Amino acid sequence: MTAPELSRRSFLGWSAAAGSAALVFSQAPQAFPGAKESPEEQPHDKKIVWSACTVNCGSRCPLRLVVEDGTITRVLPDNTGDNELGTQQIRACVRGRSIRHRIYNPDRLKKPLKRKPGTKRGDGEWIEISWDQALDEIADKMKQLIKDYGNESIYINYGTGTLGGTIARSWPPAETPFARLMNLIGGYLNHYADYSTAQITAAYPCHYGEWVASNSFDDIKNSKLQVLFGNNPLETRMSGGGETFVTQQSKRRHHVKTIVIDPRFSETSVALGDDWVALRPGTDAALVAGLAYVMIQENLHDQEFLDKYCSGFDEEHLPEGAPKNSSYRAYLEGKKDGVPKTPEWAARITGVPAQKITQLAREIGNAKPVAINQGWGPQRHANGENQARAIFTLAAMCGDIGVPGGGTGGREASYGLSMEYPFNTNTENPVETSISVFGWTDAVDHGAEMTKNKDGVRGKDKLDVPIKMIWQYAGNALTNQHADINRTTELLRDDTKAELIVVSDIQMTVSARYADYVLPDCSTSEQEDVIQEGSSGNMGYSILASQAIKPLYDCRPIYDVIADLADRFGVRDQFTEGLTQQQWVERTITESQKEVEGLPDYQTLKDMGVWKTVGESVIPLKEFRDDPVANKLDTPSGKIEIYSSRIAELATQWELPEGDKLTPLPEYVATWEGAEEAKRNEKYPLQCIGHHMKGRTHSSYGNVDWLRDDAHPQTAWINPIDAKKRGIKNYDKIAVFNDRGSIHATARVTPRIAPGVMSVPQGSWYNPDEKGIDQGASMNTLTSWHPSPLAKGNAQHTALVQVERIDK
Repeated sequence: MTAPELSRRSFLGWSAAAGSAALVFSQAPQAFPGAKESPEEQPHDKKIVWSACTVNCGSRCPLRLVVEDGTITRVLPDNTGDNELGTQQIRACVRGRSIRHRIYNPDRLKKPLKRKPGTKRGDGEWIEISWDQALDEIADKMKQLIKDYGNESIYINYGTGTLGGTIARSWPPAETPFARLMNLIGGYLNHYADYSTAQITAAYPCHYGEWVASNSFDDIKNSKLQVLFGNNPLETRMSGGGETFVTQQSKRRHHVKTIVIDPRFSETSVALGDDWVALRPGTDAALVAGLAYVMIQENLHDQEFLDKYCSGFDEEHLPEGAPKNSSYRAYLEGKKDGVPKTPEWAARITGVPAQKITQLAREIGNAKPVAINQGWGPQRHANGENQARAIFTLAAMCGDIGVPGGGTGGREASYGLSMEYPFNTNTENPVETSISVFGWTDAVDHGAEMTKNKDGVRGKDKLDVPIKMIWQYAGNALTNQHADINRTTELLRDDTKAELIVVSDIQMTVSARYADYVLPDCSTSEQEDVIQEGSSGNMGYSILASQAIKPLYDCRPIYDVIADLADRFGVRDQFTEGLTQQQWVERTITESQKEVEGLPDYQTLKDMGVWKTVGESVIPLKEFRDDPVANKLDTPSGKIEIYSSRIAELATQWELPEGDKLTPLPEYVATWEGAEEAKRNEKYPLQCIGHHMKGRTHSSYGNVDWLRDDAHPQTAWINPIDAKKRGIKNYDKIAVFNDRGSIHATARVTPRIAPGVMSVPQGSWYNPDEKGIDQGASMNTLTSWHPSPLAKGNAQHTALVQVERIDK
């Protein structure tokens, strides 16, 4: 379905273009740079340059840019490889193919900007300044803040707008150019985890001892059944460099039945799924408990595996000191709380019929091997840590961990290269303190009050000072991708708290609006970089993105900018080590050749553009499965900990807000604004999640006209049952709101979303009108600062809302 603004003429034009890659990328609006009126006007100076799309979709896609008279006029996909798994063409998706509209976007930053004196952040009043003035003033203010508050007051915010580059990269922040500078002048306040995976990142060490992915998707050929909890690769991992190609080819060849468990009938459900189980958001752990109850009642679980490799499934295998009836089996049987976790119990919470739960349990229990896999949607909840661990536990009950065709219950792994990145890893941060990636707004507001046991501060017992400077490079998490945008922007407008905010980006993003200084960065096409190794199934690859065009306007590569900033601190030589950006790229390739067999030298890779290699299917925990004594996990028991003694200990130490709970078992926990509260909340009765959509990678590409206006307009999904109650029809204008804010959007009335649930595609650019109503329909206008209990992570799928039709 498309929004009503998409006319038939526009739709037909897009459809025809989509059917012909040549047509899409040889024609453009007249005002668009590089558009040609006729063949006679085509210049003679024409070349094809290898580049890449480097946004945070999990893929790394090579692009061949057609450059004419210094302007990119067309975008071509990878033309190497074939249609076989492991050697496939890495064809870019609709986003990468529209990259010209990002490079030449009207929002493109052109010159360094300074907030006009006397105005507030977000007012949009700027003065253009020179690079020297910008860096002089930034350096002077940094020196004053470090003198007054110490290096712990300087914070590098999370950002993934350019992810994959080696020199020009925004994630992980600890490996970025600005972090390298800060390491040389005393360090900075770091953060742990990330917005994508905060809760599951905290769950892994408590369950497996470390991050343990699941079997790679190409291994599905060995499975009898595949179960995907909230995993949607056909939208989140599109392209030949993602998992779309791998999953589709595997499905066609091996016909393995796939069950998709998700509140939304996603594109993955459409194209790969044989069965869709629509559950209420945040109730995966309850569904798993209902499945597990049936499995133990009918002896469908692998008791031998649980006895040998796991701790805490039953009373006989609890760790020493654990209370009686604190095993997972006791929880299922109701011995812990008097409530057996029957399918009927689970049905009341999840919305999945009890008969369906029983049937699903039997299907999973009788398949051997079964691949249990979860995306990162289930864990992005207020009880996300338990959600993730419950799915891990279901995989253990099936007993197919560490074997072909099985899985750990985590998200899929993929084969990868062992590249070396000397520029990113040869300095260290002298400041050991870190906070949760989601906790920076608290650290700005009341940092000196944040503690280890209350807020998850790491490295010491508490913060001594609040954040006084924020550096945001190629990221929109300063506002748009953080939670409760209205509250966040109000905080940022107060410059007595964070006294200095610097944003470096290629676009005037929502985050850039709330900066003191905005520095215009170069796109990947305007500089040379080696792209971090890509991976997809059993294929690994590396891309050398060459400079296709000269930097536009007064934009400068981040490497040169930080080198000049380092000069103002007297550490330029240590920062550059006497090397240019190109020389760092060459050094990266040379050092990586020692680790990656067959990797070409710099010049050969530059000529090739992309180099691919075929690897093996990834089977995590195979060594542990083969010999659990010699290959113990990094948990207290050395085994898979279904009962986590680490969480049990933290539960006695940490101070938690009312309603939050730490449980050693992966049990279902009802939360604030969760499924059960929705049933009794008359004011805000609908659960609202924010799914990832094809037209954006988070907020990247969110201002590209082709994608935003034509191919993938922003719509809010609502079930026909909920729509009918409110008199809402397809294409109606609606308001979705709660006490934190209100957005206006176009309704998509569809049975592809569970009753009682709405889904607003995340990443749309926040755009409040004079009344404060977000006409951009950003999901995070509705979400909360309230973190999850263990990870202190962003629970951005936990939000209750109401919806109303807007009279035209």
